[in-house]
Amino acid sequence: MHLTNHTIEVSLEIMQEQFELAVAWLSLEGIEYFQEENDTLKFFIAKDDWTPEKKAAIQSLIEERFGADIPWEEMDIAEKNWNETYEQTLKPIEISPKLAIVQKEKPYEPKPGQMIIEINPKMSFGTGFHETTRLMLRAMERMDLTHETILDVGTGTGVLAIAARKYGNKNQILAFDNYPWAVENAIENCANNSVEHIDVKALDAEIDLPALLAKSSYSLILCNLNRGVLTNVFPILVAHTPSSSVLVSGVLIYDKPWLESMALEHGWQINELTTEGEWLCARLEKGH
Repeated sequence: MHLTNHTIEVSLEIMQEQFELAVAWLSLEGIEYFQEENDTLKFFIAKDDWTPEKKAAIQSLIEERFGADIPWEEMDIAEKNWNETYEQTLKPIEISPKLAIVQKEKPYEPKPGQMIIEINPKMSFGTGFHETTRLMLRAMERMDLTHETILDVGTGTGVLAIAARKYGNKNQILAFDNYPWAVENAIENCANNSVEHIDVKALDAEIDLPALLAKSSYSLILCNLNRGVLTNVFPILVAHTPSSSVLVSGVLIYDKPWLESMALEHGWQINELTTEGEWLCARLEKGH
């Protein structure tokens, strides 16, 4: 899903301590963009995607998880400059003592030895604002990426590919997304961070991966994807890259049994797992 000026804003009046859980569940319905204001959680969805079926599914989810009496208000914000509004909510994110993500041209004083990635998000996923991005970046930081050949599936802003280069990777990196606007954004962010030899393409993981992997090999595959997409993509990776490591996020902690079962079904296993809030990040590799 991506946003245009024709966007629906939905406001939910829930307690702040429930925001993280609400974001987690709504993410499973394909919602990617959120804004917090006191005890109101807002989410945004393209008007074309706000079908009666989608609305009913989200209403059912909210009622099931948070009760039927949650005040709900929706508004067509067709005349609103969505990207400008979204960018105003972003703040610098310290991923670790070694890395911070900062919106382009916003002031930030890094710690001694801390690397900076400047992101101009343009509504792509991967600002560092979401737990899954932070989990992926921290997992990558713990790895020796120097000689890995890296494929970034669903690159969004390109932040993972950029971080791989910042963390010392020396090889060509291929990053792709199925949204052209995300591809444009990732290319722009790569240029802004002066990283080279990152090839950003417009590809669809579920359609284009078999042909891509048939002609190129990768030792590390980055997959910050939701459960639905990962369900379809993982068997393709297993079939074509049996000796690779696959780093995944976008999976809720409650879905750990599902992830373990899917890996085991293909003879793979989880060799490292970390969590933040309601989300997990796992490194999957073929079992021995």
